[in-house]
Amino acid sequence: MTDLQGFQNLVALKTAIKAIFVPTMAIILNLETATTNCSVSIAKDGKTIAIKEHDTPNYSHSEQLHIFIQEVLKESSLSLTDVNAIAVSKGPGSYTGLRIGVSAAKGLCFSLDVPLISVSTLKSIASQARESKVDYIIPLLDARRMEVYSRVFDTQLNEIRETKAEIIDDTSFATFLKKGRVKLLGSGAEKCLDVLKSTSIEYDIKSVPSAEEMSQLSYMKFKTADFEDVAYFKPYYLKDFILQQKKKKPSIS
Repeated sequence: MTDLQGFQNLVALKTAIKAIFVPTMAIILNLETATTNCSVSIAKDGKTIAIKEHDTPNYSHSEQLHIFIQEVLKESSLSLTDVNAIAVSKGPGSYTGLRIGVSAAKGLCFSLDVPLISVSTLKSIASQARESKVDYIIPLLDARRMEVYSRVFDTQLNEIRETKAEIIDDTSFATFLKKGRVKLLGSGAEKCLDVLKSTSIEYDIKSVPSAEEMSQLSYMKFKTADFEDVAYFKPYYLKDFILQQKKKKPSIS
């Protein structure tokens, strides 16, 4: 047996072991705290059976999150011991919001001895537009000034362009606008209204990430045992903004 064959057999064995130990039915607790919307859902096999959320600019997630967890468990007649996995929105997004959600998720995983699943915040937003009659879905989260976090998908949620932190100007997303219709959605989409004049754009500036959309996305990861290392997992803060360099003042000699 060659080294390559041995490696392939090892990979196949690990995959088989994962499949054996992943339950056929999944109860997943989904936590979304990356933005102003504090959102919690309980899902069974990818279907939301209870959800509680509140969107407020005051970022009261630390007070609301655990209350919402108890409320969705009560509504679904379940307890934490029934949960097979915890899913958390991994960012990008608010530093404080992400930290609150990830800390709560990791604490639950440790105490319940269940796996941790991370869900892309931008992919979660994009999934709200899957039925749109467009060619590209571009979720945008407000960063600061004219900056946004963005990522590009097709309508099947396949990634077309990776996540970026970028400054919105009149050339933003020109590559995709030349090829077809584009849906811009999320809190950052409002920054594009007065800058991008293309008639090929559809807007949804009120869309926020929600644990509703996480239900299906987390279940897809659960089925393939796509889990995070609870001890070492960190949110995706994406701090590296594209900054405009300030002109230096001429020195006085």
